[in-house]
Parts: sequence; structure tokens; C-alpha cells
Amino acid sequence: MLLTGWGVGENHWGGLAEQARVKGDWLVAMPQGLDARKAMIIGTAGFTAMLCVMALEDAGVRPQDGEIVVTGASGGVGSTAVALLHKLGYQVVAVSGRESTHEYLKSLGASRILPRDEFAESRPLEKQVWAGAIDTVGDKVLAKVLAQMNYGGCVAACGLAGGFTLPTTVMPFILRNVRLQGVDSVMTPPERRAQAWQRLVADLPESFYTQAAKEISLSEAPNFAEAIINNQIQGRTLVKVN
Repeated sequence: MLLTGWGVGENHWGGLAEQARVKGDWLVAMPQGLDARKAMIIGTAGFTAMLCVMALEDAGVRPQDGEIVVTGASGGVGSTAVALLHKLGYQVVAVSGRESTHEYLKSLGASRILPRDEFAESRPLEKQVWAGAIDTVGDKVLAKVLAQMNYGGCVAACGLAGGFTLPTTVMPFILRNVRLQGVDSVMTPPERRAQAWQRLVADLPESFYTQAAKEISLSEAPNFAEAIINNQIQGRTLVKVN
């Protein structure tokens, strides 16, 4: 069984417990083709990335429509989104503030990489560039992306790594028919969860699972959590709870 979200490890103790008693509706049957290790290499971040890709598909964004930009691309959500979009045939442009991750992002399928500094300031409307976007950053970066969306484009927003404000205007929405779709993975309904996990099995390339995945003991988790918060970790960290 799989368990992500629902406040476990946040509002409920036991996010790294070997055993837990939870509501049955919170659980998803492990799809055929996944094992526990692969599932946790995907993790909550990968699950969220799949929900973002599904949101773009629901909005009618197709590979032939143009480039998809992924902000915060070196993070867990962003990197999985790059791999998923590439596998599905989209042209992916990654935005990252860390030059050391550029080769990693290219190996996942990014066709080109833009520095985060290019998204620091924006005007209400700019040249149309993106058919779709997955944003994990928020704040000025999201405002810049919205200003550059193609007519009828969609942005799936799931994070606030750069801040929770949004210094934009209504112009992208009322003049270019742009859709801003929020994506939450914590309270996603069970049916949508099952669909997303099935899609992950089908749409993630096998090479994704060969990325660096460091295994640590439960006692090491607090120190690694601090390193993750400080943006010092690349790849996946798996906790051996047993």
C-alpha cells in the first residue's frame, strides 16, 4: 500500500513510522510495476508532479502546442515533471538557480535551461512564449510565467518555494485567456490518486529510478531534513524505517 499526504507527518504523527493506523481511504494499492523503493523514489514530490501534468492535459495543453516551462526544476517536483513531460513528448524548458544541476536536468529531458534570475521581474504582459507551465516557486517567478503565457495556455501551480505572494495583474487572464490551476497533493481524492499512480508507472522512464538515491537510517533523518530545507540535497533520500 501507498500513503502520501492527508497530513501524515504534518498534522498526524507517523510519517516515518514502520507501522501506522490510518483511515483506509487514505491508502492507495501499490500499482503493478512498482515496489516500495521505486514508489518512494517517486515520493510525494513525484506524485505532485504527475498531478500537475494531468492538470495541463485536462486544460487541453498538447505536445504540439509549444514549449512547457518548469520552474524550480532541480527540486523533487520539478525534476520529476521534467522527466514526465519529456517522456510524453513535450518540449521542456527548465528554470533553475543552480548551475550544478544543469547536466542532471538535461539527462531528465530538458531541451534547454534558463537561469532563475531571468524571472526576477516582469511586466503585466510580455511576449508569448509558453504553451504551458508547472510552477513550484510562486511569487515573482510565477508572475513572470503568467505574463509570458501563450493565448489559452495553462499554468499548474503547486509550490511557494520563492514566496506566497503573487505580484501579477488580471491581464494574462482576461486578454490571453490564461488559466492558473492550483494543484494540491495533500487532500487529493482517492480516485484521482489512483489514476496518478497508475500514470506514474506508465509515464516515468525506467532511467528515472537510476538517479542518485541515498539510503539513510531513521536517526539520520533530522540532519538530512535540515540539509533539504537548505537546498543542499540533489536526488532522493530514502529513510530505512525498519
